[in-house]
Amino acid sequence: MNLAMWSGPRNLSTALMYSFANRSDFQAIDEPFYACYLTKTGLNHPMRDDVLAAQPHHAEDVIADLIAPRDRHYYQKHMTQHMLPDIPRNWIAQVTNVFLIRHPQRVLASFSAKYDNPTAADIGFQQQLELFHQITAAGHKAVVIDSTDIRRAPRDMLTKLCAAIGLDFDPAMLTWDMGPKPYDGVWAPHWYGAVHTSTGFAPPERDMPDLPPELQRIADMCLPYYQEMRENAL
Repeated sequence: MNLAMWSGPRNLSTALMYSFANRSDFQAIDEPFYACYLTKTGLNHPMRDDVLAAQPHHAEDVIADLIAPRDRHYYQKHMTQHMLPDIPRNWIAQVTNVFLIRHPQRVLASFSAKYDNPTAADIGFQQQLELFHQITAAGHKAVVIDSTDIRRAPRDMLTKLCAAIGLDFDPAMLTWDMGPKPYDGVWAPHWYGAVHTSTGFAPPERDMPDLPPELQRIADMCLPYYQEMRENAL
């Protein structure tokens, strides 16, 4: 199985990658389109030069790896904002697609602590819904799971997720070793500090964070996209 996990940033996406990669029947790749995205947009992200040096810049090279046959399942951690309009999408029908969602207010509170002046395009909510519509309109299955639900009941929600994509649940998914992983992207030193100190999923989230007005406007703009995805969640 080539398993594409589609989320935006700060969505529990790295923890979920660690969860699946801790299974003996999986290997993982971290944000394979990141260098392609930075090349096409020219954005000055943290550790930009390191990312560009570490990954292919051409989408066709990335895609060939993502759909190649393997002797183990292949967990692909994707950021929806990386899927720019000129990146081919026909390959998506050849993989198993899951969408990981999180409330935009929580995403922005976390993302803005690591990235200055974020925009709606940076956090991928509209792009995520567009991908979901593309896949389902073509008659393909698309599973949706909310990170809040995973944190509230990791075993139950991962059991449901595995069943939805035709896998047996593996208890190894609930814990992992502390520290960096060999499949981390080179950008991990900037983004993955908290997850590197973890050995499992964080506890349930507390009250919704308050945002400054400029970020609250972005959260309000993204909320309808999240709500529609939430209606389809496990």
